Amino acid sequence: MTSLKHLDLKSVPCPLNVVKIKLALEKLSKNEQLIIELDKGEPEEMVLSNLKEMGCLFKQIKENEKFIKIKIFYEN
Repeated sequence: MTSLKHLDLKSVPCPLNVVKIKLALEKLSKNEQLIIELDKGEPEEMVLSNLKEMGCLFKQIKENEKFIKIKIFYEN
């Protein structure tokens, strides 16, 4: 059974949001997924490029004019 963790990073500046995501991913156990919400623009670009570098699979699940919501599938 998969459980979800949620991290709201709206209005959190770069690179702090990347650091918070990395820390949250380290705490995930097997079969847990992380859902993050973050501002569009630079935070979105920074986070997505970092997730790709880390080899994380992710999927955008929601978007509006101010923020996006992403589900991260992380295998540690």
